[in-house]
Amino acid sequence: GETRSALRCVRRRHIEGGSGMSISVRIPPVLRTHTGGAKVVSVDGATLGATLRALVALHPALNEQIFEADNTLRRWVNVYVDGADARHLGGLETPTRDGIEVVILPAMAGGAAAPAGE
Repeated sequence: GETRSALRCVRRRHIEGGSGMSISVRIPPVLRTHTGGAKVVSVDGATLGATLRALVALHPALNEQIFEADNTLRRWVNVYVDGADARHLGGLETPTRDGIEVVILPAMAGGAAAPAGE
């Protein structure tokens, strides 16, 4: 009936990547060489981990920038889900939904932080 056709329409729009049906991942300048210069990449994922995996599927060179060999987030990469640090939420299990913004911020060396070993 009517409900089924409406669901089919929503599902089709989701599969085709229709407007408002994705998560915006902000790419910092230091990583844009791996995304062809893109500042924002739109992907889908039910969790932060799935979202970042979808990003890496589109831009494989980002994998070693974001993930350790054991598939955990690199220690020096901070990821924010709608402005909140993912490490204080659920890490890679943090739920994500259409329309939110994920920001990747690699920690920069220098500034006020002491060099390693001091």
